[in-house]
Amino acid sequence: MKLTKKKPTWTDIKRQLTEFDRSALLTLIQDLYAASKENQVFMHARFNLGDDVLQPYKATIERWVCPDVTRNQNYSIAKAKKAIADYKKAVGRPEGVADLTVFYCESCLKLLDYCGMEDENYFSALVRMIEQSLKAIVMLETGQRDHFLERLERVFDESSKWGWSVDDDLNDLMAEYGFAER
Repeated sequence: MKLTKKKPTWTDIKRQLTEFDRSALLTLIQDLYAASKENQVFMHARFNLGDDVLQPYKATIERWVCPDVTRNQNYSIAKAKKAIADYKKAVGRPEGVADLTVFYCESCLKLLDYCGMEDENYFSALVRMIEQSLKAIVMLETGQRDHFLERLERVFDESSKWGWSVDDDLNDLMAEYGFAER
């Protein structure tokens, strides 16, 4: 008869961690830091270390929603959105979320400016991200909003060229979130 072990959970890990002294805990964190670039980015963001903690997240977003088509790179909405989710887990400051979501939209615009796109899913994801941007922007102090809204304005201005009813969707979103319709 084969005994099956249950899958380990956070509770199991937490129980083990209670037995660590400070030195052992620091060694574990150091090992986690060294184990992956993702862990390093997470810790830099969590502790606000470096000149621009958003830069690695922006690099990931740009790579996946604005790939280098001359090098046959594909796009991945999921991987770009994961960068924003990872930032939210690490820190989740409202201005950082607003910056990353607006940057996602700007990166889409960059791709659409130089090569176009015929994938309805890409445009649907862009509209959903604009909505996420607006949700993040309304969470900010009034004085912080203008900068992000100005950046989104360029995306809005280009939306009439794309089809897929993106322009109409954006006007509806602006009205829904209490911003003047364009």
